[in-house]
Amino acid sequence: MSAQEQTEPGGWRVFHGTGSAPETPPDLHEAPPWRRFGGGPALPVPPADPETARRRLGPGDITLRLRDEDVDVVNAALLLRRPLLITGPPGVGKSTLAHLISRELGLGRVLEWSIVSRTALRDGLYTSDAMGRAQAIAAWRASLGNAAVQEGGAADPVDTPDAGVKDAPFPISRQQPPVMCDFITLGPLGTALLAHNWARVLLVDELDKSDIDLPNDLLHVLENGSYEVPELVRDAADTARVRTDDSGDRVEIRGGRVECREFPVVVITRNGEREFPAAFRRRCLPLEMRVLTQLFALMEGHIMIRPPGTESLVDEFVQRVQSGGTHSLDQLLNAVQMTTAGGFQADGDARTLVEMLLRDLAKGR
Repeated sequence: MSAQEQTEPGGWRVFHGTGSAPETPPDLHEAPPWRRFGGGPALPVPPADPETARRRLGPGDITLRLRDEDVDVVNAALLLRRPLLITGPPGVGKSTLAHLISRELGLGRVLEWSIVSRTALRDGLYTSDAMGRAQAIAAWRASLGNAAVQEGGAADPVDTPDAGVKDAPFPISRQQPPVMCDFITLGPLGTALLAHNWARVLLVDELDKSDIDLPNDLLHVLENGSYEVPELVRDAADTARVRTDDSGDRVEIRGGRVECREFPVVVITRNGEREFPAAFRRRCLPLEMRVLTQLFALMEGHIMIRPPGTESLVDEFVQRVQSGGTHSLDQLLNAVQMTTAGGFQADGDARTLVEMLLRDLAKGR
């Protein structure tokens, strides 16, 4: 690939791995005909979350060091509207890539869905607070009963909810029963599939920790770019305003169905603990992140300097990872940060502390 193809305006690459926020979001190119969706009404993309980005990417300008082939895979996923399936050891920067893409392309706040063994597809789409709704209905009925009793009306507010309305000190008829949409909250996946004008970035973190059925369940939603909220489908109201994973936001859903306008940038991470079904893997673009190409950039991005002795700590960390141990970048950052403390040396009497910081997490202590 020529340098002109990589940097020329209008070229097929829109992501270059720089992590620099744009003045205006770049054009992501038109989606292939088979990956176009027609959801509505159109919604603006919420602003970025700079504090989260700073924690993930560090306060400096140094970012992940992506190989050219890695950048190509990211751009192919953007162009084809397909999920990225990223493999690599813990702490190598897999989830950081989602924040890098979001910042460089101006795609707003990253939606994060962390997977555990009990996670089900519905957890990512939406939650329904049935208990809260039952309590709200009970309180509503009680308020009608109290008002009716105050006016000498019917004793049973459930059977005669409008009793005492005419002469009540406050208009009981305006006390509407709790509506279903007040107890529905869209999850990260459900929010990512809303009809935003620009693609959202969705991070599905550590999918290989999930139940064996989740990848197949997720496949259907990602393929269709849509889903239904059964509670709202059954509801009498044609439209509903529900909360989203973006704090404080409410959006309108019509007929209980959600469909995206722009397919989200889906970044799925895995630690290689198990394989996924072939049907799932063929719809994702694989990307394997390497330890050696990332550590110095990630470390300098967070700590801002390279203290003396850093190279030996990185070499030791890499050897431990390559020997089959389970380690996280946080351990290396902690060890390097200790070297910035006055008088601390990573060898000699402090060796025991370094061993503790860089211990194999799979061994339980």
